[in-house]
Amino acid sequence: MTTTPASTPTTATVTRAEYCVIACAEAWRDNGEVLASPMGLIPSFGARLAKRTFSPDLLLTDGEALLVGLDGTAEGWLPYRRHLTMVTGGRRHVMMGASQIDRFGNQNISCIGDWERPARQLLGVRGAPVNTLNNPVSYWIPKHSTRVFVERVDMVSGVGYDRAEAAGVTRFHHLPRVVSDLGVFDFGGPCHAMRLVSVHPGVTVGEVRAATGFELTVAEEVPYTREPTPDELRLIREVIDPAGLRDREVRG
Repeated sequence: MTTTPASTPTTATVTRAEYCVIACAEAWRDNGEVLASPMGLIPSFGARLAKRTFSPDLLLTDGEALLVGLDGTAEGWLPYRRHLTMVTGGRRHVMMGASQIDRFGNQNISCIGDWERPARQLLGVRGAPVNTLNNPVSYWIPKHSTRVFVERVDMVSGVGYDRAEAAGVTRFHHLPRVVSDLGVFDFGGPCHAMRLVSVHPGVTVGEVRAATGFELTVAEEVPYTREPTPDELRLIREVIDPAGLRDREVRG
């Protein structure tokens, strides 16, 4: 397999973390007026970048009860009942994390090991089933490894394509993309299997395969994740994350 550059690099100093911000932002491209619910630092930067550039109609929240503007200023009240209305109506696109994820997008954030006696207790199922069955859900994985990308998750929290189809609940089920510190993935493989869409510059297809615990669908040519425009790079560095917190989560 070969990789092909998406475009001429904007600058030689673009970091891996900045490619991840760009890749996360792209998850909300053309979403229109929906509630963007990023969970995690890099996804939050991505959502804010998307709203400042190519997806101005996105609605951002403080994570609790308010709609907020680009600078965090409250713009409106979002009580829980209205939030749930948006969820069940599909007017929300979440980017969640995953302690484990498999080839069909089943996600685990609950426990590691056997259900009767798990080796580690995690967050719990929380709202993952409702999220995945009612509105688009993407995933952010800051450390791509075989411990996270597994053949079979220890417990299903977020519902993948195979289980949604088996249960006949596919009407509103949609997993647009997975972003990791190595590349970008969708579920365009056979039977909605995970497929490698792009690798971040400096990463090879072989490295992605070696860090994935299942057989990954890969095209003959895999492009690099697109470069940030000069304005996007300026926004990331000077406006959205001037403290450089992104490089603490994803090191180059």
